Amino acid sequence: MQFIISRLEKHQKLFEKISRNIYLMAIKDGFIAAMPIILFSSVFILLSNVPPLIGITIPTDLNAWFNKIYNYTMGFVGFYVAGTTAKALTGSINQRMKGGRFINNTSTMMAAMVGFMLLAIGTTKAGNYQAGFFGTDGILSAFVAAFVTVWVYQFCVSRDLTIKLPKEVPGAISQTFRDIIPFGMATLIFSLIDVAARAWLSVPFAQVIQTVLAPIFKGADTYPGIMFVEFLIPLFWFMGIHGPSVVKPAIESALFGNTTANLALFKAGHFPIHALSENFLNFVGELGGTGATFVVPILFLLFARSKQLKAIGTASVVPVMFAVNEPLLFGAPIVLNPYFLVPFVIAPMVNVAIGKLFIDLHLMRGFMYVLSWALPGPIGAFLDTNFQWSSLVLMAILLILDALIYLPFIKAYDATLILQEQGQGAVAVAGATDGPAVAEATTATEATATTTADTVDKADEQPLKKLDQQLKVLVLCAGGGTSEQLANALVEGAKATGEPIVATAGAYGSHHDILPNYDLVVLAPQVRTYYSDLKADTDKLGIKLVATKGQQYIALTHDPANAVKFVLDAVNDTEDDKG
Repeated sequence: MQFIISRLEKHQKLFEKISRNIYLMAIKDGFIAAMPIILFSSVFILLSNVPPLIGITIPTDLNAWFNKIYNYTMGFVGFYVAGTTAKALTGSINQRMKGGRFINNTSTMMAAMVGFMLLAIGTTKAGNYQAGFFGTDGILSAFVAAFVTVWVYQFCVSRDLTIKLPKEVPGAISQTFRDIIPFGMATLIFSLIDVAARAWLSVPFAQVIQTVLAPIFKGADTYPGIMFVEFLIPLFWFMGIHGPSVVKPAIESALFGNTTANLALFKAGHFPIHALSENFLNFVGELGGTGATFVVPILFLLFARSKQLKAIGTASVVPVMFAVNEPLLFGAPIVLNPYFLVPFVIAPMVNVAIGKLFIDLHLMRGFMYVLSWALPGPIGAFLDTNFQWSSLVLMAILLILDALIYLPFIKAYDATLILQEQGQGAVAVAGATDGPAVAEATTATEATATTTADTVDKADEQPLKKLDQQLKVLVLCAGGGTSEQLANALVEGAKATGEPIVATAGAYGSHHDILPNYDLVVLAPQVRTYYSDLKADTDKLGIKLVATKGQQYIALTHDPANAVKFVLDAVNDTEDDKG
């Protein structure tokens, strides 16, 4: 096992490079920006479909109103994502532009939407738009439209291929004219692609892509394919890299497309047969968060005897139920801890295999709605299968199997911690590996006492300079869940100490527009690999940036006073501390 750990650590930089790929990041950020649309629309599809199941007849006009809201939100998500993905990619490209040039992200957003229409949307003989690819079926066209648009703009702007007006002309008007050439070039390119696709196969470009990539998507919805997806996601997380950000963008079209297909099958009176979907991975493969950790805090509380695992179980049991498992991943720790590698990657693979078997045997419907990933897995599965009781049977089976998979490894790790806590010493887990997260695993009490390392020590040694004006702090994590915990701790600590600190939580990738509104940015452990990218932006804006480590971050979320000290130290420090 130690050999496997050393091999993984050897390639950690490669994994980090993959997770920081600007195109994968743009896809992820584009979907995050569109997520309010997706989640809001799911409410209305539930209102339309659930009441009839319990004998309630919805008035025809009211049901039509529910469906209209859904069709104009989720039904156009491909169109929306073309724009949000282009905007996110533009932000990354602007960081790399030289000579003071920049690309107008509003213009690329609009151009990508135009490109999407040309690539994906056909018309009837009467001139009406055909709606088939406006939604999730058009996602691939959305990505192509976004990427090509930004490439064209980058080519034109970097070579100054723009219409220049006299300096006396107001900036807003000048910018409009500067965007005409790249906008026109992108639009013409998409028009030519559309003509070529229709001349070749007599179908929109969106359908060409689906035809070419159909074998890939079909393979992902097989047992080996879906198990491989749920092998890679926890494997990346084990290295401290946010696994879903690396893996899911490559199959995003299949995840949401299968969800839509399942709903269409159900409404047509057929059985929803597709297993691979966004919420199937969330509620089944990632039951309780990446690694299928729903039962782990409960096992800590029931079977662990070490103070550390008892404390981590108490602190993480509620967050993990809502799929916020970073307190567990960095607190136990699970990340880079050789004791947990096997169950962390095996449990999700077992879960999706059994879940797919339930669907293939028609014991449970495929998931047909896009619900919030933060719903507790059993509740989410029950809702997403349209209130099918067999989904709860599946959840019970998975929780039992996950417990059996994790328990031997928990007991083995717990035994080493007991020896440490009893001072019988030489079997310390930190001595077994050089992994930074494992080396931090002392005891819960020691972790809390020493968690903020030099930061808190310096704060205790000498009084920190008090703030004389409001400090706006932005805490960033991968999805906004963990960052909310630290932001809340800072707000609570600010009230107790009287410091004028305002803290807000956010997701990395959705921060570009709001970044100028803050004075300090704190990066959670799972996104600290983006430190150098973000620092380029914060330096331009004169904003301080600090990144945190696993145990340090988790302890700060539970200690408002030290969270405030951490922020004050970062503000008073002359140089930004990377962690």
